[in-house]
Amino acid sequence: MERRSFLAALGPLALAKDTGDLPHYRVVTQHKPAAQPGMPGAYPGRVIAVHSERSIEAGTNKVDVAVVREMMASGMRELTGDKDSRDSWARFFTPSDVVGIKLNCSGAPNIRSSPEIVAEIVRNLMALGIKPPQIWLYERFPDQVESVHYERYVPAGVHIEAIEKDRRSIAGYDPRTYVEVDFFGEDDTRSNMIRLVTERFTKIVNVPNMKDHGAAGVTGCLKNIAYGNFSNVARSHAGAKTNTLSFIGTLAMVEPLRSKTVLQIMDGLKGVWQGGPFLRDKRYQFYPKQMMFGTDPVAIDRQLLPVIEAERKRQGAISVWERTTDKRKFGSGQYIREPGHIEFAAKLGLGVYDADKIVRKDIKL
Repeated sequence: MERRSFLAALGPLALAKDTGDLPHYRVVTQHKPAAQPGMPGAYPGRVIAVHSERSIEAGTNKVDVAVVREMMASGMRELTGDKDSRDSWARFFTPSDVVGIKLNCSGAPNIRSSPEIVAEIVRNLMALGIKPPQIWLYERFPDQVESVHYERYVPAGVHIEAIEKDRRSIAGYDPRTYVEVDFFGEDDTRSNMIRLVTERFTKIVNVPNMKDHGAAGVTGCLKNIAYGNFSNVARSHAGAKTNTLSFIGTLAMVEPLRSKTVLQIMDGLKGVWQGGPFLRDKRYQFYPKQMMFGTDPVAIDRQLLPVIEAERKRQGAISVWERTTDKRKFGSGQYIREPGHIEFAAKLGLGVYDADKIVRKDIKL
């Protein structure tokens, strides 16, 4: 898809409001969208939030596996309206699927897609008849993935894959599927999609965390599925400028990633309210003790914003919406944050941003 057709897909509102200072994106892919792309999917604008004080023990970080299982079953049933959670999973997956589970390990080993949650996803996939070799846990960098030891939680045969065996290696990326853009005159202007996504997976489950982000404002479903599935993405920030406003949604729109990402399960057992996406100081860790379920990454990230904002306010930090890099202000950072990337992604067609149009259901266990 060339720039002209891509911008046309934004719609007149986005074109009128947002494209004046946008980078010039060229999206190249041979893959066609599904009849119903996975994002926003079968349940646009619907978010199920499940909270349990028993889910994790603050301080020790001990996760109650039985409670996580109950939270996931309740969330999936409420999302689909089924009485049996197995039927809920069967709406998304069949025994022949090859499923990628997109981890978030950028804050590992402390903040990451909880292995207990990942293991429960794997258990539910296997209950449908999906064999362990058809399931892949994947992330970009090996040191982050290896620090979590997912192999201790999932059955033998489940793949645990780090894409960049060597940092900046492009061997694990598809040379035919990429977004080309020159942000700051960098030498390498292409970001290529992970080859497993284009060549092997038939479905993807996105498992982000609840985190603050110094460039994007927050990092949830959209950033994990976008930046986490392409090479050469850190180049979008330089000086005080970050292009996360438009780059996140642009990447998430690229086929086949958009069509194959059929389920969003946000891990909010623990979170990061400052300094994200990493956790270099444990003072910035907090415990939302919840999970969110849906198919719409925009709607879920829209619900993430007040979670991070409320904790930052409680801690006396500036808002994620404050456009400053003044380091004298507590909580400020290097970049001018762009939490508006969530609304921008909605204008691309990735989901529902308008709070009045989002249907949220809260479950307390």
